[in-house]
Amino acid sequence: MKIGNLDFNPSSRTYIMGILNVTPDSFSDGGKFSLPESAVDHALSMERAGADFIDVGGESTRPGHSGISSDEEMKRVIQVIRILSGVLKIPISIDTSKAVVAEAAVEAGALFINDVWGCKKDRDIALVAANKGVLCCLMHNRDNTNYKDLIREIKAELLESVDIALSSGVKREKIIIDPGIGFGKTVEQNLEVLARLKEFRELGFPMLLGTSRKSFIGISLDLPVNERLEGTIATNVIGINSGCSLVRVHDVKENFRAARMTDILLRSGKYNG
Repeated sequence: MKIGNLDFNPSSRTYIMGILNVTPDSFSDGGKFSLPESAVDHALSMERAGADFIDVGGESTRPGHSGISSDEEMKRVIQVIRILSGVLKIPISIDTSKAVVAEAAVEAGALFINDVWGCKKDRDIALVAANKGVLCCLMHNRDNTNYKDLIREIKAELLESVDIALSSGVKREKIIIDPGIGFGKTVEQNLEVLARLKEFRELGFPMLLGTSRKSFIGISLDLPVNERLEGTIATNVIGINSGCSLVRVHDVKENFRAARMTDILLRSGKYNG
């Protein structure tokens, strides 16, 4: 499908989503891009480095974060999105779970809604996606880690999100799923999800993977947040090999190159892994 200027065909290659946090308390780059000028400069640099989407977020979703009001979230993101829509050649995504923020962001120029609660925190966000005809990503999330059958339950809960979206009028081809690495899962559960990503292909939707700099990498490698690039790349290579169509990253240049090399190998006809 056509998303702005982007020809989006999830089966053709891996797409790169660059993370733009315009928050003062992001776990990895809190406050670094909270001013519109620095946010726009960073978005343009990610576009030059190979990003296919820029994902703008105004509310931290790190563990233990404090929620903010819709007004505060819009104050952070709408001006940035409005400016970016006039200077970027690639589509903008809004990372939010609030319908009112999503609607304002789409009106400002966003073409993609990325909801870390999969339409379950605010079901009206699905109506926004349907009415505006934009792409939406439904991520798995929950308030606890008490699973009896991890993958089966995540798949079932993702399908609940899909049902909300479809029943609200979102077209099936506009839906992307995200297994929710780092959300409602322990370190061991995150690793198991990564190891079994291929099983999510059974749901029949393109899949986004968001592992960039996350704590399970830091805990696994005993590394601080600013030293998790190699671990992030490793997880993305696994994800691409398992069928992920999009990877959401902070470090665009390095992950872009790793994704392109992985695509070349997988499509060479010689790889049988």
